[in-house]
Amino acid sequence: MISLNEIERVGSGLNRPECVLTTANGRIYTADWRGGVAVTERDGSSWCLLSDEPGLDIRPNGICLMPDRGFLIAHLGDTDGGIYHIAEDGRTTAYCTEVDGVSLPPSNYVHLDQKGRIWVTVSTRHIPRSLGYSRSARDGFVVLIDDGQARIVADHLGYTNECLVHPDGTRLFVNETFARQLVSFDIAENGDLFNKTVVMEFGHGTYPDGMTFDEIGGIWITSIVSNRVIRIAPDGKSEVFLEDCHHEHLDWVEEAFQTGQMGRPHLDNARSQKLKNISSLAFGGPDLSTGYLGCLLDDCIYTFESPVKGHAPVHWNFEGPRRHG
Repeated sequence: MISLNEIERVGSGLNRPECVLTTANGRIYTADWRGGVAVTERDGSSWCLLSDEPGLDIRPNGICLMPDRGFLIAHLGDTDGGIYHIAEDGRTTAYCTEVDGVSLPPSNYVHLDQKGRIWVTVSTRHIPRSLGYSRSARDGFVVLIDDGQARIVADHLGYTNECLVHPDGTRLFVNETFARQLVSFDIAENGDLFNKTVVMEFGHGTYPDGMTFDEIGGIWITSIVSNRVIRIAPDGKSEVFLEDCHHEHLDWVEEAFQTGQMGRPHLDNARSQKLKNISSLAFGGPDLSTGYLGCLLDDCIYTFESPVKGHAPVHWNFEGPRRHG
């Protein structure tokens, strides 16, 4: 288990760094509610690539670095969503804002796979989203964008959160936060999903949010509220590598969840020693042995040295935006 004393802070002044990405050049990218993506350089300094679209109050949740140095942004508005592209000069354009003629609700995550396809998750159709913080709310879905065409490829999911195509390219893994499970789908040649399989069910205090893979096939999961990092080994055995929560607070949240009373106050407060609602994980550093944790309630990200090296993501060798001004 990783000691909290080993956890370091990186970056400062970040605004809701929910999603974290790393690249081979040492940069760290985080979603930022100032309206874009915060870039933390190797020397620890940071700057923000902001949308320049007047009147668009973009709220990035998931972010996806693209080969053109720009980003795709999953917009988590109060009532609206969609995927937007922010170029490295700040120009912002709608990438996908509707599917089958229906506007996308507040959107959670966006992921680029090895074939250049884009996968998007929408956690719930409920407005406000807090109405979806329930085991019975199965209205989350997954969208595939391929050759400019968007379609729903999985539906009726329990608060769809991060999704990730396995390094072998054959399966899509999806966290269902309030169904409290990690599932996988086989991917057909045309991108259709089939053969939904429950990879892991989680119990008391675990609400799976982010995920990533390590170099030997392990799956790393982050849990909001309990600040847990869980590794699922290739043989299916799981191990908690990190946890930081006050158990009275966790019990309070758990009781609300079990009785159907869970709401924003249960996610917007952190009772812990150091970590403030961790939400995502990326491996980085020179040899992919440093873990970086995004979070919902702090102005920085956290790092730890991992006993297992991470698997390089699709965007690992992308350059990212050049700083202007």
